[in-house]
Amino acid sequence: MRVAINEARQALERQEVPIGAVVVAGGRIVGRGHNLVETLQDATAHAEMQALTAASSTLGGKYLRECTLYVTVEPCVMCAGAIAWSQVGRIVWGADDPKRGYTTVRGLGLHPRSTTVRGILSEECEALMKEFFAGLRR
Repeated sequence: MRVAINEARQALERQEVPIGAVVVAGGRIVGRGHNLVETLQDATAHAEMQALTAASSTLGGKYLRECTLYVTVEPCVMCAGAIAWSQVGRIVWGADDPKRGYTTVRGLGLHPRSTTVRGILSEECEALMKEFFAGLRR
């Protein structure tokens, strides 16, 4: 999760929403990313999408069953769909997203074999988000 937080800090430096993601397989990082929505002017350039694409490229396949995705904030509905289609084995996130997180949509789930862990380093992940949005309100 610390590496994902470092990715989120890179997003913050670029004035992007500070979300970072890392995909780990066999104890090594195979994909990483942070939000690039503003930089690329692409609404789909979320941290998770960047990390999943990099992991699929590194591993040479679209299924990430043996991987763990670490992300600083609960994935949105779009990212949850990509995570499900990629069949990521385990998803770990820091801060919940009570407004746009995928768990706010009843009936939406990840791949049936995927497991989730939430709340890892949540205070640190939430602090990055608060810092970013406080800066917008000044």
